[in-house]
Amino acid sequence: MRRRIVRSVRILIIEDERKVADALARGFRGEGHDAVVSASGEDGFFRATTEMYDVIVLDLNLPGRDGLQILETLRARGNAVPVVVVTARDAVDDRVRGLDLGADDYLVKPFSFAELSARVRALLRRGRSDQVLRLCVGDLELDLVTRRVSRARRPLTLTAREFELLEYLMRHTGHVVSRAMLARDVWGESEVGGGRATPIDNVIDVQIARLRKKVDEPFARRLVHTLRGVGFVLGENAP
Repeated sequence: MRRRIVRSVRILIIEDERKVADALARGFRGEGHDAVVSASGEDGFFRATTEMYDVIVLDLNLPGRDGLQILETLRARGNAVPVVVVTARDAVDDRVRGLDLGADDYLVKPFSFAELSARVRALLRRGRSDQVLRLCVGDLELDLVTRRVSRARRPLTLTAREFELLEYLMRHTGHVVSRAMLARDVWGESEVGGGRATPIDNVIDVQIARLRKKVDEPFARRLVHTLRGVGFVLGENAP
């Protein structure tokens, strides 16, 4: 029986204190969430603008790029992902500025993980459906509610399998997706890997070719890239 993709909550933790970041990541993963840690402002900003997250936990004192700069730039670009600021800055002016720049919540260190987790749950219940339910890469958009796909505002007609495949690639934008990953997570194959070619590999290659024809061929810029012998990458820039 084919397994459906189960979407977990993705949380980006931008925190340069290793012990704090690791503790938060363990806590969120223990609750079944997908937690990603970034240890610098530059890397955190890159991930926040190129990958899809449901919540960002953002420290303010970061190497490379200040947390408030990250927050301000995200909001200026129209990125509405919920952000919880966590910081040692406890002055009222700092809190007011963070909230004015678009933070959804503000926690002063030290704090308990239980309190942070409760505030994240509250934000998810309140919801930012435009971010959670729509994936965008460049001019390519995928709506998870209506299951409509468009590129440059031109509707694309995809089969159910092509939709699932594109959704998976878009959730991993900028990262290499191997055939084994697709076989396991999209096709629900339990026995994959081992470095040997399998019958499902041919099926995946055929589906990728069909998807690329619909997503890329009518447009000047390619989004679906193949890394021979490695896998596939979806993104605006060729790897």
